[in-house]
Amino acid sequence: MILGLGVDIIEIKRVEQALTRRPSLLRRLFTPEEVRYCEARPGSRYAHFAGRFAAKEAVAKALGRSLGWRDVAVQNNELGKPTVVLSGRAREAAEGGSIYLSISHSRDYAVAQAVFWVPEPGQEGLPYADE
Repeated sequence: MILGLGVDIIEIKRVEQALTRRPSLLRRLFTPEEVRYCEARPGSRYAHFAGRFAAKEAVAKALGRSLGWRDVAVQNNELGKPTVVLSGRAREAAEGGSIYLSISHSRDYAVAQAVFWVPEPGQEGLPYADE
């Protein structure tokens, strides 16, 4: 059953300006793996940072609580699909459930949607979800 849904949208330019003005935000907001992933995309690195920022916000909204920025880490599986790795308070909040994540960006905006799902008794996974 779906227990929470979160959506966030952000202007990529705002993320670029914030990270340019205060480079220390990188370490505060993102895990080292997230920074490496985004920095490896020189032409679209700020779009990827913005997407990950929106994803963290969407996960917090889906779980219904504020979380530490680095308690929500966004990674990509072998097919490029974004996945969430939780630690700390985020992991505690999601215990027994799963987070499903979608991220997209255009030239100006990044958007993310997160679904917090907990299986009902006898149910093994989200219908039609590819793990």
